[in-house]
Amino acid sequence: MESENNKYQSRRDFLRKAGKIAAVAPLVALPSLLIRKATATGYVWQIDPFKCTQCGQCKTNCVLTPSASKCVHAYAMCGYCDLCGGYLRQGVKNISTGAENQLCPVAAIKRSFVEEPYFEYIIDEDLCDGCAKCVKGCADFGNGSLHMQIKHDICVNCNECAIARTCPSNAVIRVPALEPYLPKDKAGKH
Repeated sequence: MESENNKYQSRRDFLRKAGKIAAVAPLVALPSLLIRKATATGYVWQIDPFKCTQCGQCKTNCVLTPSASKCVHAYAMCGYCDLCGGYLRQGVKNISTGAENQLCPVAAIKRSFVEEPYFEYIIDEDLCDGCAKCVKGCADFGNGSLHMQIKHDICVNCNECAIARTCPSNAVIRVPALEPYLPKDKAGKH
């Protein structure tokens, strides 16, 4: 009888330990799964800011609406100009923040006063639709501190990126996922 009690005791101990392991296993496994998912592997799509011609096709050819391509600002390059070519339409009669004077059709660029004659320009990515009008204005009449990037928190990483297929300057390329953004700097290097 005692051997049978030991057998039941062993089973009970086993079930108790197994129950504890079953309860703790998800708590141990979940962080490792999340880390594995968060760690980028392979390649992702990105826009080479030095090849981009601001054609506007990022807005219309992305499979997402609005596009995963967004204007970003290289603050280190910016002159913080009062007459920002990426913010104001060319040929405005009155330098003001009125909608009729802004180049961005969706008002995604916010302008804030720093000190005379400097202003800071911040891109509201939620409003930006990827039209690249501000990027073209900045390249034509400024220092090119505004440029396009594919935002990877939005992008679905299509195997055949619709933007890449239609980009006339072949600026949309695959880059290592560990370094998904191609920064733009004054030296003209990534």
